[in-house]
Amino acid sequence: MKKVGIFGGTFNPPHIGHLIMANEVYAALKLDEIRFMPNATAPHKEVSSSASNAQRLEMVELAIQGIPHFSVERFEMERGGVSYTYETMKAMREREPDAEFHFIIGGDMIDSLDSWYRIDDLLELVHFVGVKRPGSNALTDYKVHMVEAPEINLSSTFIRNRLQHKGPLHFLLQPNVEAFIRKEGLYGATTIVSGH
Repeated sequence: MKKVGIFGGTFNPPHIGHLIMANEVYAALKLDEIRFMPNATAPHKEVSSSASNAQRLEMVELAIQGIPHFSVERFEMERGGVSYTYETMKAMREREPDAEFHFIIGGDMIDSLDSWYRIDDLLELVHFVGVKRPGSNALTDYKVHMVEAPEINLSSTFIRNRLQHKGPLHFLLQPNVEAFIRKEGLYGATTIVSGH
């Protein structure tokens, strides 16, 4: 049985907090791999943003470049439309019957699990793995395996705001992701001459 971590999200943009969270889960559960799965349209999030699906996918690929146990799962992007985790994982289980899926969620998502589409059926398909996030209770009656990880109060919203206000991004994003954002002019970013 291959142990596969699935880390879904908008990744708008993917930041260092995502990578740390994924790596902590990878190590704690001794997983074989972690797949970052950008969603096409998340049912819970309405994000007005200037990044297209293709650009978000590209940013995830850049963020995990050179990390052998991380990869990109394009399933939801290729299917398009609203991404319901139950439907995604049902299809992925059929595609890979010999994989054991561990679905990674942050504390804010744990708090709202009771509102997820077909949550009881979903629990038959995956093991939920939770990582606390600052400001969330991470409390639920559902079975979630909690993993201790550094709680980094960093969100994609924070990054987008920082870009709009022309603030520094050192250590918040992978350098190649920041370079891509600036090259594409995403989130109100402007090009910065390197070294400044």
